[in-house]
Amino acid sequence: MTDPTRARIRGRPVADTEYGPVRGTDDGTVKQWLGIRYAAAPVGELRWRSPQPPARWQEVADATVAGPVCPQITDPRLPLDLGGRQGEDSLVLNVWAPSGAGDGAAKPVMVWVHGGAYVLGSGSQPLYNGRVLAAEGDVVVVTLNYRLGPFGFLDLSEFNGRPGAKGLRFDSNLGLRDVLSALHWVRDNIAEFGGDPDRVTLFGESAGGGIVTTLLASPAAEGLFHAAIAQSSPATSVYDAERSRTVAAQFLERLGIAGDDVGRLSGMSVPGILAGAKAVFDAVPTQTPGLLAFAPVVDGDIVPEYPVAAAQEGRTHAVPLIIGTNEHEATVFRWMKSPLMPVTPDALRSMFAAIAAEQPGLQLPTEAQITSAYAGLRPKAIGLGMARDIGFRMPTLWFAEGHSTVAPVYLYRFDFTTPMLRLLRLGAAHATELPYVWGNLVAGPKDPTFKMGGLKHGRAVSARVRRRWVSFATTGQPAGALGEPVWRPYRRDDRATLVIDKHDKAVADLDRDLHAAWGSQILNFR
Repeated sequence: MTDPTRARIRGRPVADTEYGPVRGTDDGTVKQWLGIRYAAAPVGELRWRSPQPPARWQEVADATVAGPVCPQITDPRLPLDLGGRQGEDSLVLNVWAPSGAGDGAAKPVMVWVHGGAYVLGSGSQPLYNGRVLAAEGDVVVVTLNYRLGPFGFLDLSEFNGRPGAKGLRFDSNLGLRDVLSALHWVRDNIAEFGGDPDRVTLFGESAGGGIVTTLLASPAAEGLFHAAIAQSSPATSVYDAERSRTVAAQFLERLGIAGDDVGRLSGMSVPGILAGAKAVFDAVPTQTPGLLAFAPVVDGDIVPEYPVAAAQEGRTHAVPLIIGTNEHEATVFRWMKSPLMPVTPDALRSMFAAIAAEQPGLQLPTEAQITSAYAGLRPKAIGLGMARDIGFRMPTLWFAEGHSTVAPVYLYRFDFTTPMLRLLRLGAAHATELPYVWGNLVAGPKDPTFKMGGLKHGRAVSARVRRRWVSFATTGQPAGALGEPVWRPYRRDDRATLVIDKHDKAVADLDRDLHAAWGSQILNFR
């Protein structure tokens, strides 16, 4: 459909989407389009509705500047460069493609879902600039925004049909629905950018990884991606409708809105909504350690059941999966003094007591069973290990075990760290693998990560990780270079794991002690 003469005028390539043409940039190595609208602005009556198609346009739209990012809770302990201003008209995505894309065979496509505890972040963060991955991996890279916090994961559906709703409709799991809408856009449009709609890999980290594992169990996602990568997925942080109603009630109470006047929300100011959301976001994990205020819910529609349970029963989409965690996931939460992860003995005991109280039939492992996996560690290290494993590692292992019955699974643990991160007692903390996946290792002159050295090894680690991720997106197998360890698929008889470090190694049953201590029974809030 694209006019080849128009597409290359002065390095300004034009791609024709189903909604209208967009003009990006081409520096001779990579073509880039930023801020492409994939859904209508979710404002007014659409604020808590499923994403709707955007209005079509005729004139060539400028796609050289990142679009708005979802309004979000801010945290001074975690200053993020979001790559764009905040605004509700944020359902946009970005595309990077090798300059030659579209001139020959279609390229594999990698679609990124950012993390941020379901309340922070954007697809336009400089960390997620897809230039290196597209150029060196010869793939088309897509990053996207989705609705966050109260806009994306507040479930108000119980008010549908009530007089107080004033004729409005409230849909559930809006953040997930946004990602699904973006995946539909990729399926229908990515060929115009040189991508292959039949080779789409969905990948994400933290909350983004949780969206990946959740969509692996969602019937609505069937056929929209053909491989998946879940990095540090909080796969068990998916709750039932009753809990979502409790959070909604707390949110409305903070805003001073009665249930019979919920229709006021469609016109409420963004700062007012965020203030109420921040109060609830802070209160929930403080009152109930291990629980998130905003997260996907089992709604009987987009999420018909708990994703880890679906995986263990062989009901996830049969696509190959890379899944794994970092060695020291919990340290960054201790460093930030964040309540999002229970790292103290008291918080951990409170979490287990709450899980036992709401699920009386659940057979929780004994304290002796659990601590056996952390023998020889100092008390604080035991707490960090338990928080890491209940929040990330065990959900990953439970999901991998189940999904391996329907498709190949490649399990990893990221252990590489730098001298500075060791000095700060962070190690291979949550999210520290991200620069290596993207090839964007130094985030400006103030980035302390490599101030004490390690950049040479870091570049080598990044090259190996990107080679395996791209190989997986291209062939379904995460092959390394000649001489690098063979990454075997996960099987129950050996539980093969790739340990990513200064020198990678393939290990059988790396998590033997954790399996023995925690068992195969899923532990999570309902």
